[in-house]
Amino acid sequence: MNFDPYNLLAGLIFGAIGWGAFSYGRKLELWKPKAIGVALMVYPYICSNVWALWGIGVALLVTLWFHHDE
Repeated sequence: MNFDPYNLLAGLIFGAIGWGAFSYGRKLELWKPKAIGVALMVYPYICSNVWALWGIGVALLVTLWFHHDE
C-alpha cells in the first residue's frame, strides 16, 4: 500500500462510494451493486499506480451507473 496523498484520497472516495453501493445492493437484494461496491472498497489496497487507481475507480463507477437498478 502506497501512502501517497492521491492514493489515500482515491481510497477514501472510492471506498465510501463502494460502501454506499454495497449497502444499496444489500437493501434491495441486487447482486450487481453489491459486487461493484465490494470491488470499489477492495481494489485501492491492491493497486499502487495513481493513474490506474483513478482509472479503475472511474470505470467501476461508470459500471455502477449502468447496473445500479438491474
